[in-house]
Amino acid sequence: MAGCVYRVPVSYGASLFAREILPPEPLPEDAPTVVMAHGWCLDQTSWHRVIDELFYQRPVRVVVYDQRGHGKSTMGEDHEPSVRILGDDLAEVIDATTPEGPLIIVGHSMGGMSVMAYAGIHDAAFTARVRGVVLASTAASIEGRDPVPLEGFIMAVASRAPGIPPRLLVPRLVQGRLLFGPRALRDDVAHAIDQIKRTKMPTIGRFFYAISKHNEAESLAHFVTVPTHIICGDHDRLIPVAYSEALRDLIPDADLTLLSEVGHMTTYEAATTIADAIVQLLDTTVD
Repeated sequence: MAGCVYRVPVSYGASLFAREILPPEPLPEDAPTVVMAHGWCLDQTSWHRVIDELFYQRPVRVVVYDQRGHGKSTMGEDHEPSVRILGDDLAEVIDATTPEGPLIIVGHSMGGMSVMAYAGIHDAAFTARVRGVVLASTAASIEGRDPVPLEGFIMAVASRAPGIPPRLLVPRLVQGRLLFGPRALRDDVAHAIDQIKRTKMPTIGRFFYAISKHNEAESLAHFVTVPTHIICGDHDRLIPVAYSEALRDLIPDADLTLLSEVGHMTTYEAATTIADAIVQLLDTTVD
């Protein structure tokens, strides 16, 4: 499963950590590379269950990366983060790790928004190279969303806080109930919360505002010819089901899978469902 490790320079002097993950079996000729973009306050390790399940079903090359300010990636010089910048970052990661060949792109939460921004900014590359997309627990816009109690106050404080991780300021029990459905595994909750605890507070706060302002509805016009799977949980408190339904309305041929008793963390709670969607896209590409 070892592969290349990349350090990708991007705008504002930031540097993104990316890595290639290869299956133990030989890769089929001309098989698409699967590129995965993680969610807000997480890092590329949040895909581990999906990757394990995917490799159980198919040999495929996978590229994962840490979004700017997350994991091992830097934020860069002082600037106002935006989802559009993340779309450009995704383009840079693709150019550095997979300059040629077909792609399947998978995005969770903020990562799904990054994929939409990539499609809107780099529409020619998106329509020419992308053979399928999986959008999990995400939205084209979260306008009108009911905020979590004290959310605005906490994010305002975080965005102005020193550049340190919150650590003990993230109660595992509270976050577990907020992020996961009722049947979540304890190890999965711990794994996700540990990533949040390592994310610097300004990153948490400033990207919260970036997500709140983003609207990539117009970008979805480029998905019309790209097979798309939308996956969401009926216990998602951060991006409720209505936003996935709105995505499906804007991408009329997309498949929508609604999962019972699953929360926002579909990369953990619905890893098999996400892997199945990727495999379906791989099989369609082969055909």
